[in-house]
Amino acid sequence: MEAQNTISLAETDLLSLFGRNDQNLALIEKRFGISLVARGSKLLLSGPVEAVQKASNLLAYLIEGLRGDPAISTDELKSLIHQGNPPPGDYCKQARTEQLIKTYKNTIKVRTAGQADYLRAMTQNDIVFAIGPAGTGKTYLAVAAAVAALRQKHVSRIVLARPAVEAGESLGFLPGALEEKVDPYLRPLYDALQDLMEPDRLRRFQEMKIVEVVPLAYMRGRTLNDAFIILDEAQNTTPQQMKMFLTRLGSSSRSVITGDITQIDLPAEQQSGLVEVQSILNSIEGLKFIYLTERDVIRNPLVQKVIKAYDSHEQSSSSSRLAAAER
Repeated sequence: MEAQNTISLAETDLLSLFGRNDQNLALIEKRFGISLVARGSKLLLSGPVEAVQKASNLLAYLIEGLRGDPAISTDELKSLIHQGNPPPGDYCKQARTEQLIKTYKNTIKVRTAGQADYLRAMTQNDIVFAIGPAGTGKTYLAVAAAVAALRQKHVSRIVLARPAVEAGESLGFLPGALEEKVDPYLRPLYDALQDLMEPDRLRRFQEMKIVEVVPLAYMRGRTLNDAFIILDEAQNTTPQQMKMFLTRLGSSSRSVITGDITQIDLPAEQQSGLVEVQSILNSIEGLKFIYLTERDVIRNPLVQKVIKAYDSHEQSSSSSRLAAAER
């Protein structure tokens, strides 16, 4: 059954909405299997009823975003088109007004409903676990929130930690001193900081120990007060390491733990601390678990498809193993 709908384009930046050579419209047509025709200040949609409804919802969201203050960015617009569905109704206003992270260098906007929930959780809880696939902004948003808290004097220092677990290489065989061997594992945290702070400020803060980037092992024995503490790649912690990290939290501090439980580099027989902690701490008040999905991926749209393909393969493999075990 075919349907039609008309959307007003009044006071809309048509170049941003349509894209160069109407490439954004072409993407929407391809994704939903509909036809789009611009007539003056109106856009006519035609195609299957459900497809027209979904495309209309997405276009209405995009148009509202382009009219907003701050306006939706070109990259965000393209990302939303690839996702295919707008976030929940109240997300549009929240994401571009309340859900902004102002750092020393720039202002970061969340791009998905999951990211909005994540940022909200970081402002409302002392401990937040963010679990999800690569490309969902787990680490970047946590570092941005930490920098914003430091800028606003909500905390007096930032501590970023990662477990130095080899992903296919042995630290013992890598050249250089310990610091040189560990540095590649900490590099993503440095990259995020450099994107959010001016080089001179970051260098000064590191010299003053206002900002620290350390291997997880260096956290043992410390109590961190008035700090924003981030544990990245937490899927590679053991249960003992996870407990050690969580008990470092001092007064007036908050902590964010991020990880992807589908990319564990620990030995096969070793339980992941991030997997175990979900069943241990899931009912504690003041602590929040946020689960991001492939819908929150903001890298190349192909990454979403790669994640879905691997998830399907792993589910199929698990089903095959269970069936074989029952025989």
